Amino acid sequence: MTAAKKTLLIGMGNPILTDDAVGIRLARDLRARLGARPGLDVIEECCVGGLNLLDLVTGYDRLIVLDSIKTADGTPGAWYRFDARSLRETMNLTNVHDTNFATALELGRHMGMKVPADTENHIFAVEIGDNMTFSEELTPELAAAYPDLADEIFAEVEALLL
Repeated sequence: MTAAKKTLLIGMGNPILTDDAVGIRLARDLRARLGARPGLDVIEECCVGGLNLLDLVTGYDRLIVLDSIKTADGTPGAWYRFDARSLRETMNLTNVHDTNFATALELGRHMGMKVPADTENHIFAVEIGDNMTFSEELTPELAAAYPDLADEIFAEVEALLL
């Protein structure tokens, strides 16, 4: 029997910027649904990026990131899954005064830090409608889609943890 991969699940976003909080909400809900799991740590609310995020992920074998994304023609509630090899820039995984997420991981590897391999970085990005309005509520469109997208992402995350 092999030991469980040491996994960090992170909810990214800003809890007071409308739909930008969807990653935080998902992390909170998934933590409750997953329960205690060997080797799983959860950070429900994370709003750092770049090199600061590197400090959080060091020592883990696998990383699961829940975040928002806003594309030109996106439909709120649609979601995408990708790994660090095809990492897209999102509002929270990059910082104009810092380095992007993929570059931070690569720098960590070059410095000899134990960080998850690109194939072990699982990013779930939920399409949002509004990330500029101050509110602790999701927009009506995303709120309506949330139960289904949460179920779908939960199933994907649970499969990763088996």
